[in-house]
Amino acid sequence: MKAFLKFDFNTLTKKFLEEKLQEFDVKFNIISFGEVEFLEHISSEKLEEITELLNNYGVEVIENQKSILVQKIKDAIIEMVFQENAPSVKSSVYLSEKLDHSYGYLSNLFSEVTYTSIENFIIMQKIEYAKQLIVNNKLTLTEIAYQLNYSSVAHLSTQFKNTTGITPSAFQRIIAKRREIANNK
Repeated sequence: MKAFLKFDFNTLTKKFLEEKLQEFDVKFNIISFGEVEFLEHISSEKLEEITELLNNYGVEVIENQKSILVQKIKDAIIEMVFQENAPSVKSSVYLSEKLDHSYGYLSNLFSEVTYTSIENFIIMQKIEYAKQLIVNNKLTLTEIAYQLNYSSVAHLSTQFKNTTGITPSAFQRIIAKRREIANNK
């Protein structure tokens, strides 16, 4: 039997961090997605243990200031894209207000560290979310385009094809065929 799951990454991440950090008996506060404040002194040995445990789950503790800000940019983008009611404000305005830096600075830093643009990262996240919506929900492409703040289905389709190599309609057909095959087994 197959089950299709829909994830709330913010809740999942917060719950995971709470459970794992409680194992170390340290006082902490989860400030936002991807940011934890320790409310007491943590020995370097304990921090190393925490880092090692989190690394086992693909969670990296970042200490370089540029890398921290780039991660905050990524987290803000993921939060912005994966919200059910995504903000209708431009992403540049959203990011600069959320991170309290000019968009020009954020854009230059992001490109310098990741070798890609914020815009490309946003598109990749939107397409990933579109794929999840196609797989998990019964939304039409028009509804998905609207939810992801695309101006039209054609715009979504163009970006989807440029990113994945296939159209969203072809992706829907592939998913439907896989479900049909799985149900016949």
